[in-house]
Amino acid sequence: KPEALLHRVLLASTRPGDVVLDPFFGTGTTGAAAKRLGRHYIGIEREDDYIRVAEKRLAAVVPANPEDLAVMGSKRSEPRVPFGALVEAGLLRPGDRLYAPDGSREARVRADGSLIHGDLTGSIHKLGALMENAPACNGWTYWRFKTDQGFKSIDTLRAEIRAAM
Repeated sequence: KPEALLHRVLLASTRPGDVVLDPFFGTGTTGAAAKRLGRHYIGIEREDDYIRVAEKRLAAVVPANPEDLAVMGSKRSEPRVPFGALVEAGLLRPGDRLYAPDGSREARVRADGSLIHGDLTGSIHKLGALMENAPACNGWTYWRFKTDQGFKSIDTLRAEIRAAM
């Protein structure tokens, strides 16, 4: 296995301080990647030649500084917040108006967290897609609400909910 591949796998599936088990340790590629990334490792190998190579290889690995091991989180890793939570928290109220990015179209918030525009109803995503005649829409970045400072994305309200979690 290329060490670069194991680097990506370990970053995606473990955190600093976690323990990685490799039951077919070989020359210690997994252990080297784990040590470099601040993970602990357990390697199982029965071939003496491989064990000697792995020991030498691991002795030469310099672990990264702990402050350099932090990784950016993805949007998908953040807690999910349903749009209705904004209504439940009082950040938006039933009847409030949300606006398309250019301000040309609007929809009203309903008590159940859905939106309505004329005969059209649906989630923030579905109604945004219908408004744009698009196959899909990220309603969090599409819809705006009015403030004293102008229009703001409803994603700022979602960030408030997440901050309180």
